[in-house]
Amino acid sequence: MPRSWVNWAIAQIEADFQRSADTHLIKLDLPALPQIDIYLKDESTHPTGSLKHRLARSLFLYALSNGWIQSNTPVIESSSGSTAISEAYFARLLGLPFIAVIPKSTAQKKIDQIEFYGGRCHLVEPKDIYTESARLAKEMNGHYMDQFTYAERATDWRGNNNIADAIFNQMKRERFPEPRYIVMSPGTGGTSATIGRYLRYQQHNTELCVVDPDNSVFFEYYHRRDPSLVSDACSRIEGIGRPRVEPSFIPDVVDQMRQVPDAAAIATMEWISGQLGRKVGASTGTNLYGVLQLAEEMQQRGESGSLITLLCDSGERYLDSYYCPEWVAERIGDVHPYREALHRFSQTGRLTAPTPQEATHA
Repeated sequence: MPRSWVNWAIAQIEADFQRSADTHLIKLDLPALPQIDIYLKDESTHPTGSLKHRLARSLFLYALSNGWIQSNTPVIESSSGSTAISEAYFARLLGLPFIAVIPKSTAQKKIDQIEFYGGRCHLVEPKDIYTESARLAKEMNGHYMDQFTYAERATDWRGNNNIADAIFNQMKRERFPEPRYIVMSPGTGGTSATIGRYLRYQQHNTELCVVDPDNSVFFEYYHRRDPSLVSDACSRIEGIGRPRVEPSFIPDVVDQMRQVPDAAAIATMEWISGQLGRKVGASTGTNLYGVLQLAEEMQQRGESGSLITLLCDSGERYLDSYYCPEWVAERIGDVHPYREALHRFSQTGRLTAPTPQEATHA
């Protein structure tokens, strides 16, 4: 009986996947970059509205295949919101109880979505999400999904329609089909591990650039390789950046890392929302600022090519935070200098102002 239920559960998830088309690859129109093409992989169009839909599906299949989830197993997850939304969706699909252990600061719209899918929210201090998740799983005889440990191993990085495989298939007819860079920010580290491994396994020359927000230890860990690093503060960009080194972050598959100030992320979020005519989340702003930095450097070197990043989720989840000027002024600070830089970029392809010497020779 347990095996027959697992067979049924995996079939439900596979059928759900079969009903979903792949997400769109959006090409930006940037006349200031005539020889450089920038694309956004729009992960907001998944049924649960974010990149984490892929991860949740993989984590459920991994746990089912390992025999960790049975027909009456409560599922518990520690999350900043988006993964919990997606896992609540799959838990409902399988008729399983789901509890999300999330920081008290999580956006209310994310909490509403978790509850919409039948999940229960357990709000704690950010530093307590791991221990509370493990405690609840033990107390309820449930399964702690633990995305931060299993994200890098739950997805088949060789291909099998993972996100990297999808990107390269969608790029086949583009002007520069092999991207110069793929840029993304780490939450668990699982997606960067998948993309980085795929690039090497498939023998692509594409470089993986990972961008990290303020108050995250990933950037420092990349350079120091000290797994004991911790941050007293938590990332203000929901879904990315961590106060500790997560097991799923694999630094050796990353070609370069950059830190993106949160003020730059917010300004870029606003800028790209204007370009697209719809709102995106702040993690997308972090990703795209890194892309624009690389594009500027490529143009200065006289290079041509394509760059791809991820549109992680919709901005509709953040109307009370990142799209609220008072909230931004209080929590993030002054974003005006970055707004000016992005306006300059739209006109010239340069984020940084030219030096007096450069201006003289222009």
